[in-house]
Amino acid sequence: MTGPRAGYTKHRMSLFDKLILVGATGFGLGRIPLAPGTFGTLAAIPLIWLMPWNPGPMAFFLVCLILLSVYVADKAEIIIGEKDPGCIVIDEIAGYCVTMTLVPINWITILSGFIAFRCFDILKPAPVKYFEEKFSGGAGIVLDDIMAGVLAALVLKFLYILGLF
Repeated sequence: MTGPRAGYTKHRMSLFDKLILVGATGFGLGRIPLAPGTFGTLAAIPLIWLMPWNPGPMAFFLVCLILLSVYVADKAEIIIGEKDPGCIVIDEIAGYCVTMTLVPINWITILSGFIAFRCFDILKPAPVKYFEEKFSGGAGIVLDDIMAGVLAALVLKFLYILGLF
């Protein structure tokens, strides 16, 4: 481990640091060695079912979630001592919540949104890549996933308008 807290052991971490890591890793799903971002995205599904569906409260919820995600990702990156470590998945949680904002929620849209979001997050087309490259710290970790979520939301809305679900 490198960085400001290099050598920091679990025995010396504060409760606050442990809570940051629990949130940042999606309750540990981000520590799954194979495809942590994909497993971390699953942690968003309960949040999606709990999101308010009126536009004003939903916007407030998303702004709070994004700001919290940037803060938590920034703190977790410092604690871990690596730039954008793969175990931080709070960005996938926030991005997937953004994905699901323009369509009714059911298992078909949840699955379609999951696939669309993961594709944009993994492939990183131009607007997503821009945010990944231009920002650092918590903002750099989170904003590319928010853009992936926006693009996936637009794809879902288009499919919904076409009547595919």
